[in-house]
Amino acid sequence: MTDLLLVPLAALPFPDIDPVILRLGPLAVHWYGLGYVVGILFAWWYARRLVSTPRLWAGESPPMTPADLDDFVLWAAVGIVLGGRLGYVLFYDLERYLSEPLAVFALWQGGMSFHGGLLGTILAMVLFARARGIATWSLLDTVAAGVPVGLGLVRVANFINAELWGRPTDMPWGIVFPGAGPLPRHPSQLYEAALEGLVLFVVLRVLTHRRLRLKTPGFVGGAFVAGYGLARITVEFFREPDAHIGYLAGGWLTMGMLLSLPMVLAGLWAMAAAGPARDQRA
Repeated sequence: MTDLLLVPLAALPFPDIDPVILRLGPLAVHWYGLGYVVGILFAWWYARRLVSTPRLWAGESPPMTPADLDDFVLWAAVGIVLGGRLGYVLFYDLERYLSEPLAVFALWQGGMSFHGGLLGTILAMVLFARARGIATWSLLDTVAAGVPVGLGLVRVANFINAELWGRPTDMPWGIVFPGAGPLPRHPSQLYEAALEGLVLFVVLRVLTHRRLRLKTPGFVGGAFVAGYGLARITVEFFREPDAHIGYLAGGWLTMGMLLSLPMVLAGLWAMAAAGPARDQRA
């Protein structure tokens, strides 16, 4: 009876978009992979623009050069892929990969964790910053400012792949996803694309271009970390949890919420502690 009440008079059909953009013999270009590539390239281009605009640093010299960011792209890509994959293995499906160790390397089968990718990228930042004598907090601020665009693109790719769908809904914009049963569901991937991508990017742009917060190392990076955590926790109320994990703590907490809460706290701490003196300590 409950399921019947969730069925609206009309539900939106799922747009049948091929997850593969282009096939060249055995090579297939997927929207998901393209989202990562475009996201990384945009963050690199945007970071170069930031360090090439003296006004954003309140008359001070940027703590890094465009050439430094050119060299950091490879470090970031490695951190994202390795961290994202290991994070998924450890946080979401450890039992399976313990029984099938070689499946860890099957990246084409999907399975990436944002939280793991973030940790991997932060580690890459720390190592790169120390090697170049760059303030780590400033590198985090500069790179983080453009990351939301990539997050939004990957969430749209999740929607195209008909994965990570939402919980059943009776809202008129509910979508019947293939493989998710007959009930319309929240397009939670698009909710995430809007909050983690568009909204968070606008907030960080205001902080960098209007508030000139790049001169207080740690503030923009902290806002990104806290903002993502808040956006993810919000969407988790509409997103169906992973089937092999389900709900935690009595049926309302999800793994996404559990991993995002420390991000909110860490991000708020970074914003509160941000200041010029931190640049010298980093």
